[in-house]
Amino acid sequence: MRGLFWILALFALAAAVALGASLNDGYALIVLHPWRLEISLNFLVLALVLLFIAFHVILRAWSLTMGMPRRVQEYRRRRQREKSGVVFQEAVRFLFEGRYGQALKRAGEAYAAGRAPGLAALIAARAAQRLGEPSRQQEWLEKAKQQDARNEPATLMLEAEMLNEERRFAEALAALARLQGKLGRHIAALRIELRARQGLGDWDGVLKLLRQLAKRDALPAETVHTLAVKAHLANIVRCADDSTALTAYLRTVPAAERSADVVLAASRGLALAGADGEAQKLIEGMLDHGDDEVWQSDLAAIYGRLSGGDQMSRIARAEEWLRQRPDHAGLLLALGRMCARQRLWGKAQSYLEASLSVEETQAGHLELARLGDQLERVDDANRHYRAAVMPANDEK
Repeated sequence: MRGLFWILALFALAAAVALGASLNDGYALIVLHPWRLEISLNFLVLALVLLFIAFHVILRAWSLTMGMPRRVQEYRRRRQREKSGVVFQEAVRFLFEGRYGQALKRAGEAYAAGRAPGLAALIAARAAQRLGEPSRQQEWLEKAKQQDARNEPATLMLEAEMLNEERRFAEALAALARLQGKLGRHIAALRIELRARQGLGDWDGVLKLLRQLAKRDALPAETVHTLAVKAHLANIVRCADDSTALTAYLRTVPAAERSADVVLAASRGLALAGADGEAQKLIEGMLDHGDDEVWQSDLAAIYGRLSGGDQMSRIARAEEWLRQRPDHAGLLLALGRMCARQRLWGKAQSYLEASLSVEETQAGHLELARLGDQLERVDDANRHYRAAVMPANDEK
């Protein structure tokens, strides 16, 4: 539609010019002594228009001719940028493909061509690290740091990650500390820091980071639980020889993190340290509200071996548990031990025999053998001693 409009406009203009020229009788007189030139005004106007057009064409041709070298240079630079862009993309692709030698080569070419030199240096550093060339890796990291300051956080992140992989955890934390001063603590940095603190055995720091990451839903719940249990177990081992320190530490453990494994390790530590009262509270708190997974024989076994405090109250508590789980071999064994300690021989024998009827264990036979010795039942004692040395389940 627009083309039709312009055609009509040109025709109208041509008609107007032709009509104007036919009505114009004027002329122009040009005097250049001794010559005189008389021409029509229409011809003069046409000659001036043609002269203007010719002059414009000459100037345009001159400009194009003189600008040819500059345009050639721009074309070459454009081609070089396009080529360097392809090289940079190949470097990234080779890095993800695991072709680290090619990635290092292409990244070096992109860096030399000035195509995102900071990022190209980071790619080269990662490729050199994967190739096991620490000197070239450090050289490219230094080059990356010398480029645009906006690339420094990326450089620090990559440096921390590579230091973690080389098990240089303290240096990784130092790099992350510098990063924190520039960008704060974001999720990716927290994950790298978590790995570094695990490597250093800083389990308090691991727990702190896990809680931060859990609030942000940055780690699967299973991973958080597994790492939290590992951290708590390591801290329990660290203070296992000091019942006061262990008790104080357990008070800092949130209820949600008191898994069966944590309570079991803490109970063992408290029992070995002679803090039977604290161990009793810990085990009772777990078993009173525990499910089948929590109700493992190890906890019941520790409970049955606690010697200090009120044994009768422990027996009464264990008998309440037994009404809910009448066929729990570990609980029956623990009751047998506690009753034997209180010289309730009949109940002790009954519980121990019931435990063996549910699950035959070496521990059950040994307890019945000791009970036979105390009651001077030599034959029964010898029979259970012989059964104890036969292949049986491990002691709980």
